[in-house]
Amino acid sequence: MVAVGILALQGDFDRHARAIQALGQRSILVRAQEHLSQCDGLIIPGGESTTLIKLLKEHAMWDALSAFAATRPIYGTCAGCILVANSIVGMDQDSLKLIDIDVQRNAYGRQVDSFIDDITIQLNGKAEKMEGVFIRAPKIRRLGVTVTPLGWHGSDVILAEQDRVLVGTFHPELTDDRRVHDYFLRKIKANQTR
Repeated sequence: MVAVGILALQGDFDRHARAIQALGQRSILVRAQEHLSQCDGLIIPGGESTTLIKLLKEHAMWDALSAFAATRPIYGTCAGCILVANSIVGMDQDSLKLIDIDVQRNAYGRQVDSFIDDITIQLNGKAEKMEGVFIRAPKIRRLGVTVTPLGWHGSDVILAEQDRVLVGTFHPELTDDRRVHDYFLRKIKANQTR
């Protein structure tokens, strides 16, 4: 059994915890840097990225997350994707720079413009449909050459990975479809055998 941390300072961390538990694994709500030592991987949930940055710095977790990512997998959804990106288009905002992507915040519009639509994911070598929930979602505007796209909404890449880091601009925790969480669990297990 793997222990998956879910950053629990803001956002829908409880839904991610339930998704991990539904897959038979242990979830740990991470509220302090000392909790990270118990985790084999970490999910950074959606929320508001500037607030999340402020909270991480107030809780002395900013540098701890960078150190964690050097040896263990991280999955950032929505605001979590923004937080781990290389840069944020058109904004002077801190990021952890864990994956070579550039993202644009709130690219689909405001809260009222949130939507649910079919997306395509390719996690097992074949393209499959899935329901995607987009809430004030960012867009990935640039992928580095070593970043692998894994999911699309039309022509937009909405799920990608680079080494130990997985990012998504949508919210799989808000559906009953566990394929993305299962994929992250497989990344964690593969990392343990490195």
